[in-house]
Amino acid sequence: MDAEQLIEKLLQVERLFAGAATDGERAAAANAAERIRGRLDELEHDDEPQEYKFCLQHIWSRRLLLALLRRYGIRPYRYSGQRRTTVMVRASRRFIEETLWPEFQQFDQMLHTYLSEMTEQVIREALEADSSEAEVRAALPGKG
Repeated sequence: MDAEQLIEKLLQVERLFAGAATDGERAAAANAAERIRGRLDELEHDDEPQEYKFCLQHIWSRRLLLALLRRYGIRPYRYSGQRRTTVMVRASRRFIEETLWPEFQQFDQMLHTYLSEMTEQVIREALEADSSEAEVRAALPGKG
């Protein structure tokens, strides 16, 4: 999978979340982020914003979450003393559970798949090496 294919898959997921089913709806999907921002505003009136803490160990997952939050007009932060892997936000529970988190999970899975495939390809082509997992042996020496 190359970068263009990944971008197209990400756009397909965005269209899914925007409710696109026809060509006309796909064209309107370019405005999906704005509609979702509007939905977020509505939800915040009905559902008081809460503080959420996300701890993401993988740098690419954290960057993806930060980008999605900013895309929807949510300002991520962290408190002094918190690790760089921590992302804090104030948002509606319904928005997090129904929109942001499902979208993040799908994008994150695609991103991990892409990065894994690219890593394997680089190792195979540049190093001409096998990157498969190490063999599993029955027991540690002297522990049996």
